[in-house]
Amino acid sequence: MPDGEEIAAPPAILKRLYKLGLQRRDDLVLHLPLRYEDETQLTPIAEAPAGGPVQVEGRIVDVVTRSARRRELVVRIDDGSGLLDLRFLSFYGSQQRALETARDQGSGVRAFGEVRFGVRGPEMIHPRLRIVAGDSPLPEALTPVYPTTAGLGQTALRSLIARALAEADLGDSLDADWCREHSLPALADALRLVHSPPPETPPIALGERSHPAWRRIKLDELLAQQIALRRGYLSRREQLAPALQGSGRLASRLRAALPFALTAAQQRVVDEIAADLACRSPMQRLLQGDVGCGKTIVAAITACQAIEAGYQTAFMAPTEILAAQHFAKLSAWLEPLDVGVLLLTGEGGGRAKRERQREAARAADLVVGTHALIQDSVDFSRLGLVIIDEQHRFGVAQRLELRRKGDHPHQLMMSATPIPRTLAMSYCGDLDVSVIDELPPGRSPVRTRLFSDGRRGEVIAALRSVAAAGRQAYWVCPLIEESAALDLQPALDTHAVLSEELSELRIGLVHGRLHADEKAAVMDAFSAGGIDVLVATTVIEVGVDVPNASLMVIEHAERFGLAQLHQLRGRVGRGAGESLCVLLYQPPLSAAARARLRVIFEHADGFEIARQDLRLRGPGEFIGSRQAGVPLLRYADLEADADLVDLARATAVQLLREEPERATRHLRRWLGTREELLGA
Repeated sequence: MPDGEEIAAPPAILKRLYKLGLQRRDDLVLHLPLRYEDETQLTPIAEAPAGGPVQVEGRIVDVVTRSARRRELVVRIDDGSGLLDLRFLSFYGSQQRALETARDQGSGVRAFGEVRFGVRGPEMIHPRLRIVAGDSPLPEALTPVYPTTAGLGQTALRSLIARALAEADLGDSLDADWCREHSLPALADALRLVHSPPPETPPIALGERSHPAWRRIKLDELLAQQIALRRGYLSRREQLAPALQGSGRLASRLRAALPFALTAAQQRVVDEIAADLACRSPMQRLLQGDVGCGKTIVAAITACQAIEAGYQTAFMAPTEILAAQHFAKLSAWLEPLDVGVLLLTGEGGGRAKRERQREAARAADLVVGTHALIQDSVDFSRLGLVIIDEQHRFGVAQRLELRRKGDHPHQLMMSATPIPRTLAMSYCGDLDVSVIDELPPGRSPVRTRLFSDGRRGEVIAALRSVAAAGRQAYWVCPLIEESAALDLQPALDTHAVLSEELSELRIGLVHGRLHADEKAAVMDAFSAGGIDVLVATTVIEVGVDVPNASLMVIEHAERFGLAQLHQLRGRVGRGAGESLCVLLYQPPLSAAARARLRVIFEHADGFEIARQDLRLRGPGEFIGSRQAGVPLLRYADLEADADLVDLARATAVQLLREEPERATRHLRRWLGTREELLGA
């Protein structure tokens, strides 16, 4: 059958295979083992070590059922060196009868499992068992153990995979000379070894997937991803977008009015974006920069270029607070230059409100908003540029919906959660990436300290000191109200406690359940210095810029992810004075929580924190397939296989340029119909 054809198997088996994502013969060929078991040799019972998997073979001397606490089947075997009990806590009558028949006929059994020593001597609990007669040969290769699902046993799965491997077209996407040059085997050889490795294969190289066969397979997986990303990139380059060119006077007037100068990194990024906007193919650029590096002014200058060319800019942020912050900054910068800036947040309001939104959005030069921008009631007259802040917080469909408001508008995505280089190459390979790797002058580093919950009194004393010095503080809690599931101190209770203990201070409260107007009022009061301590949930995680705030307290810091902790810490240290971030944790800490807190304590650089986050969580958790729109890698490890990411990217470009049909076949083998996931 053709490799793209569905697997031939009974409907019940197909249903279970589909649960594993296995629909084609190629899917079976690329369904690779989790681990291996060595059934190529026998161990004498007397020499079998406790605690490790071994294979033994012996004659059945007894088959009995016992009823102590629960009924169990015990099969005693003898290999001449010793006796071993095989215990089955769950068994069928047919299984017992088959073993009794084998005993009566003098047959033996081969058992694979872990030996332990019980009250009656050595035993195996629920070993894998096979009745053997005569000199039954041992396997010549290690036994693969595959990912599976309920109702689909390893034996059936091995049989299906072995048949697919024998029948499949394993034609190579890469030339033999190229493979030799890079010390990699042919794909067919690599697949056969990984599915059925000879016993002399180094076990560490197999287990760590560093064997050349595994490296070849991981390269092919990365190559498929890079081909798909590159094809999407080239496809977009063929689309026509408005060329956003102007005299540059609007941006120059903005820069002249600023009380600060751009850093060299900001200027480099501005130039990169400006060159993209002047082209007729739609820009797809990711702007990365650590917390506080000055991405918003870059976005404002970018919007100036679009507006001067006669086009509108849509600026979407994930929260109302962040959208309001951006609106305040952008309107202060641009409205004196006769640029119309509009803020759109929230839903509902009836037909009249929707009509007002539609008319306002059609007239404004720059529309700042939340998800409200993608509502049907919002329309643009000449949308030429889309800016999406904290892009990882939006799903693929949401980003696409905003783009559809215009005719192939240029798109700038911004993120203060830096993406490590290998992850950016693997998951953002269809984007151009700009990095602001320099902080504006005058920023003081933020000291980070870890306090257990028992030292809460010291933290409250620190709040008094900060307020006495005329500075402000945040106290962030992970929940709004008491939770039966998690023993956390919620924001409402914390606000009440701090208001009582610090009665001389002005304590504010902001959380996601407040109405937009209430949130805005609290944030305005805090920004104006009318609140000394702001108790908040993570709604203040991004975008909030209050230079006078110098203390950040994060309650139950062990419950937050590294990206959140780094973002929250970035809310302070925005002025010239010294700032402090206190991570207040509840002992005892899990190993994972301890590792996260160690990383945030030891590192201040966002890119290094992101690299450590990738190491701890893996790419799927770090970036999320829903946000990335990219199939997750199954075998390649972006940390350990960084060299393969480089090689796959270069090879994808070469294949698409010189042998596009071969690139298509390679893509079909690995992704099938899933290439469409890469289209956003």
